[in-house]
Amino acid sequence: MNWLLVALGGAIGASLRYSASVWLVKPSGFFPWTTWWVNMFGCFLAGVFFAFTQKYPVLQQEARLFLMVGILGGFTTFSSFGLETFQLLRHGQNGLALSYALSSLMLGVIVLALGFYLLQLVLKN
Repeated sequence: MNWLLVALGGAIGASLRYSASVWLVKPSGFFPWTTWWVNMFGCFLAGVFFAFTQKYPVLQQEARLFLMVGILGGFTTFSSFGLETFQLLRHGQNGLALSYALSSLMLGVIVLALGFYLLQLVLKN
């Protein structure tokens, strides 16, 4: 049943993400505003849901799988990243939170570039 909740939520979140990319007005320029707004909105919703789970622990089970892992996970994985960083900060793990945030951002881009250029090398041959 848990897999079904995540899969259904993921389908909804991914559909919402695609809808945002189609319907949001894209200002001119190169900055990825749609992705930025989706990430910020996803982080906001993750914070709202996290607050609800603190007040109503019953939401930490199936509802969390459907809403957080499924819908918000399909909508933006950045919301999970934001929540995990926030939880580290709440528990006084400031250095770990900073390390997690910087390494996720910087290494993520580096590893993406590595994959991109490695595949380009393979496809050239």
